[in-house]
Amino acid sequence: MIHYEQAYQIMLNHAAFVGAHRVPYEQSLNRVLAESIKADRDMPPFHKSGVDGYACMEPVKGQELRVMEIIPAGDEPTQPLKRGTCSKVMTGAQVPANTTHVVMVERAESLDYHTVRLGEPGRKTNIAVQGEDFRQGDRILPAGTLLLPQHIAILAAVGWVNPLVGQPPSIGLITTGNELVEPHQKPDSGQIRNTNASQLLSQFRKMDLYPRYSGIVWDSQDTLLETLKSSLARHHLTILTGGVSMGDYDYVPEMMEKAGVKVLFHKIAMKPGKPTIFGSANGSLVLGLPGNPVSTFLQFELFVKPLVYKLMGGHHQPVALRLPLGEDIQQKSSDRDSWKPVYIHAGKVYPLAYHGSGHIHALARAEGFICVPAGETRVKKGTTVDVRQI
Repeated sequence: MIHYEQAYQIMLNHAAFVGAHRVPYEQSLNRVLAESIKADRDMPPFHKSGVDGYACMEPVKGQELRVMEIIPAGDEPTQPLKRGTCSKVMTGAQVPANTTHVVMVERAESLDYHTVRLGEPGRKTNIAVQGEDFRQGDRILPAGTLLLPQHIAILAAVGWVNPLVGQPPSIGLITTGNELVEPHQKPDSGQIRNTNASQLLSQFRKMDLYPRYSGIVWDSQDTLLETLKSSLARHHLTILTGGVSMGDYDYVPEMMEKAGVKVLFHKIAMKPGKPTIFGSANGSLVLGLPGNPVSTFLQFELFVKPLVYKLMGGHHQPVALRLPLGEDIQQKSSDRDSWKPVYIHAGKVYPLAYHGSGHIHALARAEGFICVPAGETRVKKGTTVDVRQI
């Protein structure tokens, strides 16, 4: 049994970059950049007005100016400013040469169509200076960036319409267990509905990834071995749920070895998730997760997500909040780290009622997990803890 940090590092050390391809920028959401993005022009590309107002030279309160022209956004000024003149500009419009300030329309009085009297100009120039955001040739997004909606806007701004991104790995998903039926089926006595596949497929879809689901594989050595071999041959990564522990019908570890998988770790000092197993075979990776749904959910967040991003050339950095506990946490002494689902209220963290790794309803209100270190039997109210958000 090894610690979480050791297992995490072993896993990432065996995750080789799958490759890169170009995609339309509109389809690059949740992909990892495989190249740096540079600006093709200054931004803003010209001195532009930040408000609707009057472009002036050193404006003074009470000054009367002749309006030379009106400049909408998208038009260019036709003449530079001179003393005693101004130009009316719209928000985002290019300001004329010699402009030092744009006086907001609310701070000016129109005397007639061609004349305006200035009120208090204010301290701000209301001008966005050319290149103040970035300059042509600047690196504005580094390789390895996970592309989020705000990054798509930056790609659009610089005309980088076919970015090079990490290719999504091919993923196979296998669930095991004689007790399982699919959600649309009515379980017989002793059976339960398969929640793990739906949960994992949804977690993958949240990353814009779509694994190939092999369905429920019964606890048969021959069937499991055949299904596993097929997945290894077709996919960069195979995820299994169930059959990884020490029961008479937990065949996954043995079948992994028979399929030529080199097991790199089996059993982690954490709960839930102790029986998790990981290995590789000819560059194809296999991660076997426990069958209980809370454990499967947590292991996806802790292992599957960073593993997949590494295969795409990225580094997963989960958002963690440091917040005080809203109530005491008490538990029996354990030689394993305990991960507990929590919710956040009024800036404090509260543990959810949690009956173990099969208690799927505990996740309904969960906003994250906290880790209680091995050996700790009590964490006092007010203690600052790290909340790993989900």
